[in-house]
Amino acid sequence: MNLVICLLSTTQFLTAEKIRESVAGYDSSASDEAFSRMFERDKNELRDLGVPLETGQASRFSTVEGYRINPEAYGLPDVDLSREESTAVAVAVQLWKSPELAATAQRALLKLRAAGVQVDPHTEATPVTAVPARTRGSEPAMGKLLAAVDAGRAVHFPHRGALNEPFTERTVEPWGVVTAQGRWYLVGHDVDRGAVRTFRLSRIGEEVTEFGPSGVVHKPADVDLREIVDRATGSGDITGTATVWVAEGRAQDLRRLGSTRAERDVNERLGSVLEIPVRSWDWIARLVAGHGADALVLAPPELRHDVLTKLRGAAGEGTS
Repeated sequence: MNLVICLLSTTQFLTAEKIRESVAGYDSSASDEAFSRMFERDKNELRDLGVPLETGQASRFSTVEGYRINPEAYGLPDVDLSREESTAVAVAVQLWKSPELAATAQRALLKLRAAGVQVDPHTEATPVTAVPARTRGSEPAMGKLLAAVDAGRAVHFPHRGALNEPFTERTVEPWGVVTAQGRWYLVGHDVDRGAVRTFRLSRIGEEVTEFGPSGVVHKPADVDLREIVDRATGSGDITGTATVWVAEGRAQDLRRLGSTRAERDVNERLGSVLEIPVRSWDWIARLVAGHGADALVLAPPELRHDVLTKLRGAAGEGTS
């Protein structure tokens, strides 16, 4: 990849020696023979992948052969993406242009220029508006978590359930990172709680620490990370409707989710009857239960039962 970036960024043919000085990975070659074998292997691999590697004189005053990649020949033809695919590409582009990764690209191009390579100005990483923090999550945490997922290792990290809550240490076997509704989530097995959990990256501290042997943590084959996040965040497809009464001036998040169908008094308290579209029944049950006496499920009865179960559990009364 470093070799492709280098040969795409230059407007001149680069000699093998210049490539050895400029491309990360080659400069650590133990000998000229070792570099030559590595470089020949990489050139053959690029050609096997269909990358149009061109050769030519490095300068008018030299007969030494050089290399480059013609961007026009390397570029893809027009791509027709669906709406969902375009959204996925946009998220990936925004993440790449985030300050942490943009800085990496800038450093790579700076090294090429310092080595005397003429860099095409159109390929330089240009300043962009940063992706909102809630979309990126904590970038240092994201990089460390993705590295742990790739390594198959468990992690320790500080996490808080809300911005006004203190951090608590969590131990997790990470399976992957998923984006939903502009936020990033880690999905994995919470060792302390013995259950599958999701963690919003913006609520994970930067002190992520890997531990244990590599290659022992794997996502189960029958697990769908997207489905887990959808259930946890209520961001899947609409599966039904809930009718919920909320007290006047209370439960604003429920009011934003639904539409008012009537005004009604419950136990001599003024309130509104809301009709709420439901994507995740477990998520909406937790949301309603979190409002205690300020929210009451009118229908369906299954949701009412789930909410009562959660409230009894929180009160330590059991489920009977």
